[in-house]
Amino acid sequence: MQVSYTLSVDTHQFLLFLYIQQINKVSLRTSLIGEEWPSPRVRSPTPDLVGQSNFHNKNWDEYSHHAFIQNHMSYLLELLLDPDQLTKSSHSTHCSLVSLEAAQALGFLIEGTLNKNRTIHSFIDLALYQPLQARNGYSKTTESFSLKKLQAWIKECFALNPFGMSACIKSGRKLAWAQPIDVSNRRAKIVCNIYKVPRGNHMVIMSHISRQTLAKSSETLVEARVKINHCTESYIYLLSPLRCVTIEKCRNSTIILGPVQTVLHVQMCDHVKVISVCQRLSLSSTTSCTFHVLTPTRPLLFSGNQGAVFAPFHTHYSMLEDHMGQTGLATVPNYWDRPQFLSAETDHQAWKLMSPREFYTFVVPFEIEGDTTEIPGGLPPVFLKSMEQRQQKVQMWQKTVKEAKLTREQRKQFQALVEYKFNEWLLKTGNRHQLDSLVPPNDGTNQAAG
Repeated sequence: MQVSYTLSVDTHQFLLFLYIQQINKVSLRTSLIGEEWPSPRVRSPTPDLVGQSNFHNKNWDEYSHHAFIQNHMSYLLELLLDPDQLTKSSHSTHCSLVSLEAAQALGFLIEGTLNKNRTIHSFIDLALYQPLQARNGYSKTTESFSLKKLQAWIKECFALNPFGMSACIKSGRKLAWAQPIDVSNRRAKIVCNIYKVPRGNHMVIMSHISRQTLAKSSETLVEARVKINHCTESYIYLLSPLRCVTIEKCRNSTIILGPVQTVLHVQMCDHVKVISVCQRLSLSSTTSCTFHVLTPTRPLLFSGNQGAVFAPFHTHYSMLEDHMGQTGLATVPNYWDRPQFLSAETDHQAWKLMSPREFYTFVVPFEIEGDTTEIPGGLPPVFLKSMEQRQQKVQMWQKTVKEAKLTREQRKQFQALVEYKFNEWLLKTGNRHQLDSLVPPNDGTNQAAG
């Protein structure tokens, strides 16, 4: 029996999606449809994580996002009009009407509240709320909105996202997860908004973690949107089910994540290793980064990537399978080895698959109660075979040492030599710092718990 599948998107939502791509448009001249964004002449007042007056990350700058939507609301609403509601020059008139079906598409961009952010409603639910219908121009007879009144009502009520990054930075609670072990960590900041927002809008922001091992499995992280920014030479373990994760401008670090329910996006990172089960992985402007992932979708490569390495997911912790169940992620299908370009670039140096000879499994050095005892789904056969061959060599070496019949003094000298070479390797690779940072703090707290 042959089964056919039909895929589709809502036309109005798709038009809105295409239009808001102008937010990231940067050119040498003004866009044909509006002002260039971000404007080189207007600075956003968004605070940053270290107390400076400006925060110039265009992807996280919600002040400019808000201004863009506010200034282009008339264009957005015109996209929702039926052809017979437009003039010959494709513009609206003073009597144009937005159909109820078309207005529902605005839920793609806007949602709101009637009780100071305690309960969040979809845009259409708010628009159909009886006391508001006179203000937004809704007519039960025609099942449509007056475009003029709808636009005025939206612009009057439209506010900055109270659950976004800017609000979290400004009024979120600081978390003392990182230990200030040296001068470079004075800038380290970890903040969350879990105590101020409804569930589903939780956010955790981590910035400027330097030369640390930071581990956490916590309710604070469950279903949270996580932003990891400007972290260097660190090992970060976030062992909880996460909603989405953005990793930006990090370098020389290893980041191990619990299952990511939606998107794991990595951009502008250098020599970073990311280990995670995720619904979707996307990369932009990364250099020499390695990704050990289990994902049911093809990794997306946007522009600017160089030397990305893809490898199979190669670790586990005891709650991993439970967390995968919470996020709806399974072991099949797994498309870690089928990245897809979403840019005009065709440079073959943008990515490669890891060679089995370079592959090693990763051990999470923390104990959490749970039932997972092995890598979910196992390893691909060629990588499993490489691991088995390496294990055989270790066993042969152990056998050779055992059969050498060394004297007690020779065994002592041999052990000292092995330990010397091991410490030499730790220093050469930088792993000595990782081991030292695993020592629990003096107050006896367990960073992986709570």
